[in-house]
Amino acid sequence: MSGQTRAYGGVDGDERRARRRERLIEAGLDLLSSEQGEAALTVRSVCARSGLAARYFYESFGDRTELALAVYDHVVGEIATTTAAAVAAGPRDARARTRAGLANIVRVIVDDPRRGRLLFSTAFLSAPLARRRLESGQLFCGLLAGHTKAFFGVVGDGRLDLATQFAVGGLAQALTAWLHGHLELDPEPLVDHCTDLFVALMSQALVSREPPER
Repeated sequence: MSGQTRAYGGVDGDERRARRRERLIEAGLDLLSSEQGEAALTVRSVCARSGLAARYFYESFGDRTELALAVYDHVVGEIATTTAAAVAAGPRDARARTRAGLANIVRVIVDDPRRGRLLFSTAFLSAPLARRRLESGQLFCGLLAGHTKAFFGVVGDGRLDLATQFAVGGLAQALTAWLHGHLELDPEPLVDHCTDLFVALMSQALVSREPPER
């Protein structure tokens, strides 16, 4: 049986490993989103939370930092994928599609508050996670710029780049304040107001740059 994995209960070895990895990521998300943040994440605590032996931790991850990055990537990837799908499914209307994307982001963090605490908590101070947070910000800037250029049939320039950075950074700050109780808004009004701001900002960035006639 060289090169093959044995099946138990109809589940082969690769699938069992994948399921164990999912359990470790879920346990990591629980711990990282706790009040202690990254300090709560140890191999022992993850194994206790997941109900898996340490050997299964090292089957998927080299150390706790590798797990922390995998958890972060998992959450960001889920939000990016579902948001892109929500935007694509919307009608061909700039405001409707913008609202669909923002509503999905808010829904994801409301449905599972752990995701919001992971993405917007100030407790994550390690250099690897700080770099990942910056990288994820650039990912969402790229997605916003790409959707804008494709929808309006325009090419990018400095103004659009600035607008996407401003929009994504502003949304992150607004959601951080909202999750910490500094903005007293229900989810629907929050999405509506953020949509208005996004549309106004991106519309301004798309204003013709032709010089005025003399």
